[in-house]
Amino acid sequence: MFVGSDADDDEFEDMDVFEGGLDDLELDEDDDEPLRGPAQVFDFDSDEEEETVAVKSKSKKSKQAERPKKIIPTQSDASSSDSDEEDEDEPVTMKNMAEQSRKLEARRAAEEELDLEEAQAAHASDSEDDDVDMEGEEDAEGNIDVEPFQLPTAAEREAEKAAGGPDVHLVQKRMRECVRVLAKFSKRAEKGRSRSEYTDQVIADIASYYGYNEFLAEKLFLLFPVSEAIEFFEANEVARPVTIRTNTLRTRRRDLAQSLVNRGVNLEPIGKWTNVGLQVFESTVPIGATPEYLAGHYMLQAASSFLPVIALSPQPNERVLDMASAPGGKTTHMAALMQNTGVVFANDMNKLRTKSLTANVHRLGCKNVVVCSYDGREFPKVMGGFDRVLLDAPCSGTGVISKDASVKVNKSDRDFTLLSHLQKQLILCAIDSVSPESKTGGYVVYSTCSVTVEENEAVVDYALRKRPNVKLLDTGLAFGVEGFTKYRGKTFHPSVNLTRRFYPHVHNMDGFFVAKFRVEKRAKNASEPAQVDEPVLVDEEFKTELVPQSDFKGFDAEEDRPYLEGMSPIALRTLRALTAPVFRLVFCRGETDPHEGEGPASAPAQDRGAKSISRRRCALLVWRMWILRRIYYNVHCGMYIRGLIWRVAHMRAAGPLAHVGATKSATSRRASR
Repeated sequence: MFVGSDADDDEFEDMDVFEGGLDDLELDEDDDEPLRGPAQVFDFDSDEEEETVAVKSKSKKSKQAERPKKIIPTQSDASSSDSDEEDEDEPVTMKNMAEQSRKLEARRAAEEELDLEEAQAAHASDSEDDDVDMEGEEDAEGNIDVEPFQLPTAAEREAEKAAGGPDVHLVQKRMRECVRVLAKFSKRAEKGRSRSEYTDQVIADIASYYGYNEFLAEKLFLLFPVSEAIEFFEANEVARPVTIRTNTLRTRRRDLAQSLVNRGVNLEPIGKWTNVGLQVFESTVPIGATPEYLAGHYMLQAASSFLPVIALSPQPNERVLDMASAPGGKTTHMAALMQNTGVVFANDMNKLRTKSLTANVHRLGCKNVVVCSYDGREFPKVMGGFDRVLLDAPCSGTGVISKDASVKVNKSDRDFTLLSHLQKQLILCAIDSVSPESKTGGYVVYSTCSVTVEENEAVVDYALRKRPNVKLLDTGLAFGVEGFTKYRGKTFHPSVNLTRRFYPHVHNMDGFFVAKFRVEKRAKNASEPAQVDEPVLVDEEFKTELVPQSDFKGFDAEEDRPYLEGMSPIALRTLRALTAPVFRLVFCRGETDPHEGEGPASAPAQDRGAKSISRRRCALLVWRMWILRRIYYNVHCGMYIRGLIWRVAHMRAAGPLAHVGATKSATSRRASR
């Protein structure tokens, strides 16, 4: 109730006195604007502490109140202090941006410590007693009703499939129960049931609940512990945060953030591991069509795409190769780190994708980028001697299922075999393209947007076995999960643990894999036998040869005899005169003419075989030249004959006078010539 003072009683006599709280006060929507926002707490220096009641606003709830998870999120959502809560509502400006960043880093450190304590406490409580199912329903007395879980038999599962599949709620409950049983199998499993039965059941339920084929569901399930596997599949159903990368060639991150904040974009830095990334929570304007975007101040890029470039760390005035560069996020990032010095060769095999690559290069103002389109396996022959090479290899895309849901059903065992074969070829070519004598470089970074072992650790281990002059280095990334050194009976090189894995349910970014190599000079040891690459099993239709092999097996003398006998002696002598110098100059190297006799008998068998192959190729070339010459004469003669026929027909149609005129004109033309 609003009550006036004694001195002002006369002024409030004619006014109605309102009784009640603020919640009973009705205001128009137009007059509600001043009350929006957080309640302000005033200190009247009273001796008694009074409880502050927050005013409920009738305005719509802002989306900023419920932000998505940050990159590399923590499990605790509690704020460290009341001042932090007030700082969150404070708008980000140029003046307080640095202070806000410092407070954010301190808050994250406190949250990490709190998460560690919570994890330790949860582990201790789980070890004491974890047999109670907290998902059970409570009765009237508050007791939890726990029904024993019965694993369905094979006949029951077939009946479910015949009936059109089980109920969604039933599948969800069954997955939860199977995970609980597998966590402590010896205590919770039914008698007479094996672990494989529970595992097969949960894999089948995951495939039906999340929409995977059973092959891919099993492959991804076996990568994680049981409880973590469910978190991975659940994270694939949620879109990753929108992130942008500041183009330091045109602006600074602080200036870009202030410009976007002024346009109604709610954002903040991604984390301490990158100084150019910004995470966008909410935007009132299309983030891909702002004036800043069109001016090349930033690039829409996933946070996981920052990692390979950070690991490669290109330096100014270096020669760098990006073997699979489209659409240009990593290429332009490297160009910015190199400060538009040196040269970056941006290669992509698909010429259509190079259009978007070229557009982004021009928009972001990268002047040291050369765009080319070659098969990555050709680069040791096309160009080499690079200081650093980035290979973001083609992969199955099992780390970006949240962006491309078609991966769930269109991948088979054959696809992983073919992709692994291609990746092994590309990584060897990338290693061979690096100059080991580089003073500042000699590094190769291999990355994929996949989480399977066949495309990651297996390929890295293959490269270490085939190139003894290569060793793995630490990626330089401050976070990430170590790579596998053992997986389902396979043992990899011990240094493979230096690679890093990134998962959507752990780091809140796309699934990714990063490995960094250092290429050194090859040791010359004549005693060691030459190493032969092991064959990779792959279908014949998918094998590609960079140099096409000819199926020519030799000339047939009987088949060529009619052509040679029909030639005049002059033409035959001309052909031999043309052929003999070619043989002597290119292949015989000072030996006798093959038409005159055989070469020296002391020549090794291998050299004679090589020379015979070269002679056959030269003979084929000369024969093709002779055929072209015959075709030229035939065409020339045909044109002459057609000209005569046309003249005769014209003279017959025009009469004798035309014949005389044509004869005179022909005579005059001869005289003029």
